[in-house]
Amino acid sequence: MGYIRAEEILPNEIIELIQKYVDGQNIYIPKKENNRSQWGNKTGIRQEFIIRDRNIYNDFNVGMKVHELADKYFLSVKSIQRIIRKEKVEKKLEDRNLCV
Repeated sequence: MGYIRAEEILPNEIIELIQKYVDGQNIYIPKKENNRSQWGNKTGIRQEFIIRDRNIYNDFNVGMKVHELADKYFLSVKSIQRIIRKEKVEKKLEDRNLCV
């Protein structure tokens, strides 16, 4: 994360007001809530996890055991169970939306 000199972007009045609280210190100003991107969107890892989870659910549905899935995907049994449970719920919601 780089920084920008305050003098380059802020009016003197604002700089003087900030100096009352943090004279000469570095401060971080976070993005507005609506400007933040969700976790994993920039790197694409979120989409990779969605695909992985669907693959786990499909493998489970064709007969793979939970401990086999844990070995195949390098996850704990609990994580596999959580993913299967989540995918079942999403599948039910998807099926309901198609019926409406």
